[in-house]
Amino acid sequence: LKAATTRQAIEQLPPEITLSFVPSADGLQGWIDLARANGHEVLLEAPMEPLDYPESDPGPYTLMANAAPQETIKKLEWLLTRATGYFGVTNYLGSRFVASDQGMAAFSTGLRQRGLAFVDDGSAVRRGGGVPRASADAIIDDQLDAAAIDKRLLGLEAAALQHGQAMGSAFAWPLTLSQVSAWAAGLQQRGYQL
Repeated sequence: LKAATTRQAIEQLPPEITLSFVPSADGLQGWIDLARANGHEVLLEAPMEPLDYPESDPGPYTLMANAAPQETIKKLEWLLTRATGYFGVTNYLGSRFVASDQGMAAFSTGLRQRGLAFVDDGSAVRRGGGVPRASADAIIDDQLDAAAIDKRLLGLEAAALQHGQAMGSAFAWPLTLSQVSAWAAGLQQRGYQL
């Protein structure tokens, strides 16, 4: 978590854009409080086991696909106690974990007990029942290139026209923040609402 980029996201992006934070971030509660003071809703990122683990290691307290349900709940509880002020959880990586029935059942139980939502980056569509759910239609910065990001954002507009709504997810790269800010500034003129 880079302080300058985080501050830029909080202060530059429209408040209708939800922000997420990793539980291990320095000053986590302060960042969440600042985001909320600027009108943003907040998610907490849960590190989840990816297919290429441990090459890609999401960090401490990673939720593992084959862990016993009690272990998943214990790790989730630790993650959820790092801060307050978030309405739900989103996945950080997690391609293997979200495909695990056992893992997702324990995860969903933990969220349900706290009344939290699960919003995923699109990799867990329709997984994790019994809790308020949403899945992103696209990761808009999977290619860190201005033209590619713009194309993904236009794709979200097309999806919104077709389905009445659309949601994207992204990382807080400076380029992403710049492209999303410019795109969001013209949405109302084009007949869209964040």
